[in-house]
Amino acid sequence: MKRWRVGLVGSRFGAVVHLPAYRAQGSFEIVAIASPTNAHRVARERDIPRAFRSLRELLDEVDVDVVSIASPPFDHRAAVLLALERGKHVLCEKPFALTVAQAEEMVAAESSAGTVCALAHELRYTPSRLAMRELIRNGHLGPLREIEFTTLSGTLRATFERPDSWWFRRECGGGVAGASLSHLIDTANWLAGRAPQRATGLLRTANAERSFEGKRFRTDVDDGAFAVVDYGDGLVGRVAADGTSAVDSAVLAAHGEARTAVASGPTILESTTFVVDADETSELTLTKDRHGHLSGAHRDLPPFVNLLDEFAQALEGKPAELPTFADGLQTQRVLAAIGYGQQ
Repeated sequence: MKRWRVGLVGSRFGAVVHLPAYRAQGSFEIVAIASPTNAHRVARERDIPRAFRSLRELLDEVDVDVVSIASPPFDHRAAVLLALERGKHVLCEKPFALTVAQAEEMVAAESSAGTVCALAHELRYTPSRLAMRELIRNGHLGPLREIEFTTLSGTLRATFERPDSWWFRRECGGGVAGASLSHLIDTANWLAGRAPQRATGLLRTANAERSFEGKRFRTDVDDGAFAVVDYGDGLVGRVAADGTSAVDSAVLAAHGEARTAVASGPTILESTTFVVDADETSELTLTKDRHGHLSGAHRDLPPFVNLLDEFAQALEGKPAELPTFADGLQTQRVLAAIGYGQQ
């Protein structure tokens, strides 16, 4: 079996999720990492052969098949375009871009390069979402009328301290819309099975004054993001991500004229799935995630390895279901409609 040589861009989420996921999947070999600040330290600690300050340096020095981009959103466009210019396969983190124009540029570059490209919307590959999509596809819910996806957390309450960084700067792509709502929009689009026709909504900053270890700073990013999406033919999506809540909660529901399917729990990765109709509520027994044993290391690892299973299939020229750059463009258009990104 061919092992695909991977160059990793980004030393935070890249080191704690991308790196162990590629190693666990088995078809890949991380041969180099690029980061302007931490590449050499991470390479030393995580046993990565080569380290560079930039992707350009990495590509000049190391022969890789795949570039895995886990850098902040403001770096995605440049990294994707450079990787595609060099003829590499690309897996890019969400949010795809800072603007619709950037997303369109990357989609066009993908078409010219002719390589395999995907977005890291690994949360499609959870048992609850896969079950819900199957219920929709087989008509069990009847004509679909509404997709509802809401996540609540307390990590952006005024009393919750987080260090100042790019994440708290609008021009860098920070905030809840990019970090969380992009996942929710992608799930809603994927369950709907078609692109949004129009969208509206808003971003909200409740806590512009923040502090960390006694130092105060201001932020202009959203700590809540809310969208209503029209898919046409009677189907509407409602998605919301709020980081200022007293409780942690996640609810994903697909409402049809015959039945409703609901997955709910404290987080989007810890949920119980039900089917509800006029007569009864039934809890579903779902197929266990074949990579579930990896969740102890990081909760995102099982779905991310599932994503890499599909990515490896596509690299081998076999049928695969991947979140595409075109999917990312559709999500970017919804984000732009509610005010996300550079204006």
